[in-house]
Amino acid sequence: MLQRIQSVFLFLAALACFGLFATDAADTDRAMADSNLFADGSFNIFDDPVLMGAFTLAGVLLLVVVFLYKNRPLQMKLSLAAVVVVLFGLGYGVFLWLNDLAGKVASPDVGIVLPVLAIILALLGRRYVKQDEQLVRSADRLR
Repeated sequence: MLQRIQSVFLFLAALACFGLFATDAADTDRAMADSNLFADGSFNIFDDPVLMGAFTLAGVLLLVVVFLYKNRPLQMKLSLAAVVVVLFGLGYGVFLWLNDLAGKVASPDVGIVLPVLAIILALLGRRYVKQDEQLVRSADRLR
């Protein structure tokens, strides 16, 4: 059901994933011509196709999970899969940043917080889905 708290958490997690398309993860004072990521002065999701794919997949998964409220076990599995995809994207992004020549002079921006926020919100949503599943199972035992 769309009015449940887990739907709100999962939707906000999807928004955090899609919010990466509008923000930068890191900035430098000036454009670095010898850098792959900071050639334009900012590191964002558009700098690497793997990052774009990972966070798009995670956002779509989280949006799909919102509407699977009738199948709570699948909802829990897909939300956990989305968390794994976000963790992969976050790890890959940090790897790219640390291995870039201009990564040492770059300063973090708002976009660095959004994947962490997406993970926290997706795990909170999964927790409430699990509570609903336990409630339904306990009510089935009473019948």
